[in-house]
Amino acid sequence: MKFEHIELADKELKFETLRYAAESIGFIHAGQWDYQRVTFDYKIVNQGDVYYLRLPAYAIKGDIPKDDAIVKVMTPMLGKHYYPHGVEYEGEDFPKAIVDKCNKKLELLLKNLES
Repeated sequence: MKFEHIELADKELKFETLRYAAESIGFIHAGQWDYQRVTFDYKIVNQGDVYYLRLPAYAIKGDIPKDDAIVKVMTPMLGKHYYPHGVEYEGEDFPKAIVDKCNKKLELLLKNLES
């Protein structure tokens, strides 16, 4: 599920700014070994099911994880984790409470980035 109504996609900002704003509200930047792409994850556990709100971005100047790298944010996504296959984003029936929580989390992130 994509959150296209939240105005995060296509924002360009310093990696340091995005990392601070995302981590301050519970997103985790896993130490991926990629200098061009980055994903911040927010894990939600609900009645034994695991969901991930993912915030992807990619470098348009410099290398990740350098603080002065400039990244462009992509559309946030919600996925459900299936062991051992991974995370599915499409064709899922996400509980309203989970979708609402994600919307609130993304609105808070947007507010933090704009302040």
